[in-house]
Amino acid sequence: MAVKSETRRITAKDYRVDQPIDWCPGCGDFGILSALQQALARLGLEPHRVAIVGGIGCSGKSQYHIGAYGVHTLHGRLLPYATGIKLANPELTVVAVGGDGDGMAIGAGHFVNAGRRNVNMTYILFNNEVYGLTKGQASPTLPLGLQTKSLPEPNAQGRVNSLMLALSAGFTWIGRGYAFNVRQLVGLMQKAIEHPGLAYLDVLQPCPTYNNLHNKDWYAGKDRGDRPRVYALDDEDYDPVIAEGADEETVVAKMGQVIGKAMEWGDRIATGVFLENRNVSTFEERLGSRSPSYHKHAPALRPIADAEGRSLADLSDLFAQTSVTRKPGGEA
Repeated sequence: MAVKSETRRITAKDYRVDQPIDWCPGCGDFGILSALQQALARLGLEPHRVAIVGGIGCSGKSQYHIGAYGVHTLHGRLLPYATGIKLANPELTVVAVGGDGDGMAIGAGHFVNAGRRNVNMTYILFNNEVYGLTKGQASPTLPLGLQTKSLPEPNAQGRVNSLMLALSAGFTWIGRGYAFNVRQLVGLMQKAIEHPGLAYLDVLQPCPTYNNLHNKDWYAGKDRGDRPRVYALDDEDYDPVIAEGADEETVVAKMGQVIGKAMEWGDRIATGVFLENRNVSTFEERLGSRSPSYHKHAPALRPIADAEGRSLADLSDLFAQTSVTRKPGGEA
């Protein structure tokens, strides 16, 4: 679980960095960044106990603008990096942030296998349906047949429904937010980070430069008399929780309702918590059951050198096993 500060009150200012941001004016990334800074502060997390792992693309720059540990990784590889960081130091709060092209294309295999492990960390996907950094090509989340202004022809590939992929892969917390509803987004991020297991938060993030179809006005329903397409699951009779010890029938029913909400698109787009599965152990718990000393002596917390900088590694047993004894006469 996240380690909170017991000495002073943490504020969003602790997570702000005084440097320019080169995102386009009106980009949804600004709302996501602000929400994450606020969420980390409201959770009372000390910045030096937080690691933000970014991918490639516009969203992959987020870690530079958050006053915590940050890692800029390879394209599609942010989840393996984040997994390694969390398992090496379970005391850190680890949040991976990346785009839909980064996560649902080259990173899709890592997305699926991360779900199988259920490591206690959070993955936030910035979903704008295009590759914003490389001039607006269709990303895996753009529906088949749509043509944004940056495409010479309609999209010829089908859409990846990341919520359903997360469900089938085994993510134990699944949610969706909207970049221009920062208040709701802060709460969703808090819940995702507090969840004991792997949390996935899909954030609908309009791209004002390349995606002229699903822009801020479209989500607000300006084309249909100001009737917003986005609505909150909290306003409906929807319970996302799979309680600890739930039977198979209950689990199947809960997954069915996630599928139903995940398939909604166009006139109604749900936001909120789709699934909170408390019935699956974390990967750290599994490691602890195999190696009881894991949590007390996690890899990153072990001393590797003495006060003089000399290595504490003792390789004498290894050398003894690999040593060669020569027989009289010079033969081995």
